[in-house]
Amino acid sequence: MILVTGATSVIGQKLCELLAAHKKPFRAMCRKEEQLQNFRQQNIEAVLGDFTDTDSLRLAMEGCDTLFLVSPPNEKQLESEKKAIDAAKEEGITYIVRVSASDANLRISVPWAKAHAHIDHYLRSSGIAWTILKPTAFMQNFLTMTKPISKGYLPQIGGKGLVGYIDAKDIGVVAYHVLTAGEHKRATYYLNGPEALDMNEIAQQLSSVIGKKVRYLNLPSIAFRLLLRATGASRWLANGLVEQYAEVVAKHHDHDLGEEVYRLTGQQPSSFMNFAQAHRERFLGS
Repeated sequence: MILVTGATSVIGQKLCELLAAHKKPFRAMCRKEEQLQNFRQQNIEAVLGDFTDTDSLRLAMEGCDTLFLVSPPNEKQLESEKKAIDAAKEEGITYIVRVSASDANLRISVPWAKAHAHIDHYLRSSGIAWTILKPTAFMQNFLTMTKPISKGYLPQIGGKGLVGYIDAKDIGVVAYHVLTAGEHKRATYYLNGPEALDMNEIAQQLSSVIGKKVRYLNLPSIAFRLLLRATGASRWLANGLVEQYAEVVAKHHDHDLGEEVYRLTGQQPSSFMNFAQAHRERFLGS
């Protein structure tokens, strides 16, 4: 039995969809009652659980031998995922597949990337068999910018940095194959989309999709930080995003393209153009 954490995320939803379609035994963990009922209406076994509540984690893991571990970036991510790994060990989980990040590094200034690196080290030293997935930046990140994009602007601070953006759904597909194939233990996989794009190229593709010129505005860091704060990002998140794009992307430190998605799944990952077309109405501001 597989316990899927982050079951309501884009990655988790795709993973649950595939597990259900292929009749693999799994349980979805979610935080809210309405999410629980939604899974049950789909005839999916689900349980309430919270990374901050060890007892709920242990109850969610009861009867499971495999854990899919993913959580959103937040200031308590390191503490929360270490708790989940400890609970898994106590409950007899024998295999963990974890979503990390391609820029995870113990010395990096991006807070969630540093947390990911510490969690990866903690998992590898836990005594539990593991596989670590390290995707690059998600295409879904651009959905937070639909308002300015619909008005013809893409505000960012990525300079001319190239990123192999990946559709989060493709990470879910990789996770399904890794969890069900049984031959990926002690492996680390770097995941990316089919092409490396800079912000100008992203803007050009968005222009083509929405039928309106989208211009890339390479903002100063302070202006981008203020924009993020004005749109609701916490100080912690805004500072981290500035570091990520100004230090990792703009300074060309993102990892180069690989073909792990195709090798692991047998299918090519989605292109940014396909992603933009699928979300055209949102980019139009509809």
